[in-house]
Order: sequence, then structure tokens, then C-alpha cells
Amino acid sequence: MKASLDFIKQLELLYEQYEQEVIENLKAGLLKENTAKTYLTHSANFVRWCRNDFVPGDRNK
Repeated sequence: MKASLDFIKQLELLYEQYEQEVIENLKAGLLKENTAKTYLTHSANFVRWCRNDFVPGDRNK
């Protein structure tokens, strides 16, 4: 794990808020679907990286 468990828990709570905001903006027509998907995918990957559950570019090896 790249970060402490307390930090990960706080980060996951913040990510949930971020996810809701992105979804609300998508529903309001402020974001296109591909844009929302990109925002969520990359931010989720960052959370996974903090948990040591993701390696950027690993799939491309």
C-alpha cells in the first residue's frame, strides 16, 4: 500500500463525492458521457494506485 489505511479511507470517501458530482453534471448535460467516463476511470485508477492495486501501463507490457 502506497498510503496509510486512514488516508485511503478518506480518499475513498472523497472519491464517492467526486463520482456523484461527475454523475450530476453528466445528467445536467454539463459533461458528455465519454468525458464523464474518462474523469471517473482515471480518478478511480489513482485511488487504486494509492491502494497498490494498479500499475500505470502494466497492461501494456
